[in-house]
Amino acid sequence: MITAEEALAIVLRHVQPLAPQVQPLLEALDCVLAQDVVAQEDLPPFPCSAKDGFAVIARDASNPRRLIGEQTAGYVAGLRVEPGTCVRITTGAPLPPGADAVIMVEDTQEANGMVTLLRPVAPGADVRPVGQDVAKGERVLAAGTCLGPQEIGLLASLGHSSVLVYPRPRVGVLSTGNEVVEPETPPRPGQIRDSNRYALMAALRRAGAQPVSLGIAPDEEAALTAVIDEALATCDAVITSGGVSMGKLDLIKPLLARRGQVHFGLVNMKPGKPLTFATVEGKPVFALPGFPVSSLVSFELFVRPALRKMSGHRLLLRPRVPVTLAEAIRGDAGRPEFHRAVVWRENGGYKARSTGLQSSGRLLSMVGANALLVLPQQDRPFQAGETVMAILLDHPETDPDPVAATEP
Repeated sequence: MITAEEALAIVLRHVQPLAPQVQPLLEALDCVLAQDVVAQEDLPPFPCSAKDGFAVIARDASNPRRLIGEQTAGYVAGLRVEPGTCVRITTGAPLPPGADAVIMVEDTQEANGMVTLLRPVAPGADVRPVGQDVAKGERVLAAGTCLGPQEIGLLASLGHSSVLVYPRPRVGVLSTGNEVVEPETPPRPGQIRDSNRYALMAALRRAGAQPVSLGIAPDEEAALTAVIDEALATCDAVITSGGVSMGKLDLIKPLLARRGQVHFGLVNMKPGKPLTFATVEGKPVFALPGFPVSSLVSFELFVRPALRKMSGHRLLLRPRVPVTLAEAIRGDAGRPEFHRAVVWRENGGYKARSTGLQSSGRLLSMVGANALLVLPQQDRPFQAGETVMAILLDHPETDPDPVAATEP
């Protein structure tokens, strides 16, 4: 068996970012930019008013001034401000020639076509000059930027309707086993409903990938080969669950060995020991254990970082923080354990408690968990007050305070 750290290093060595694609602007949300974006024009492209008021010559001593017209946003009125005159102007409207400042309506009095300034105004006051926001030739977004709503808006303002990004990986998800049935199917004796495929597809969506359901395949070599081959032809990666242990019907690992290269098949961790990672036709295949908790924990530790690398992200891993145990927790004497837990902030640090029974089949141990405690293998329980590391789940990596302020 190899360690979880060794397994992750192997996975990341064998996955690469996908070839960049041009995507429509809204489709590129949460994708990673594949090239620098340089402004081809100034923003704003013309001097314009930052307020509703009057365009004036700042150093003109005339008071009151004659109102010669109105300039609103969206067109050029053809007016010119001369000494002794002013132009009514709205926010965002182009500044008329001759004017060099705007005075707010609140600081004026208007009567009989004349405008009196109630205070002095400085040159440039409430005028947005050309290129104030963005200068032509300026690099406004760097390759590697993850595009959020603000970046999408900036691109639109610069005239982009599409952009070159790393695409979302298409990932086929297959459940295996003669005993597995769809959720809506009443299970007969010996059968179980398929939770893994739904949990994994949901995890894929949250990770920014495109899940592709491959259904359920029986424990038959021909059927498994056919569905995996079809998935490899249309997807960037494949995830299977079940069929990777040591039983007579555990057919996934030998199948992958015949079709490609198996890089590892056992990981020294709990849960998730019988995890297989292979590459077939250059594409990553993750054969996850059949127990639902093992499957999801394996996804978090190995699949999600691989998908982030394929998507062009540079920050691949969840944040890790030291936490103080609020209660005694029994680990495992034989293997390091990734223990499902709830973490919260307290007195400037972090505290943690277990989500209860940690059986690999008990999906409830993942429900409500916002962290995985990284527990080294040891015979004795971890005591309340001890410090261990925790992997924080389902929180943005950039969030400086990613957990609740008080104990749930």
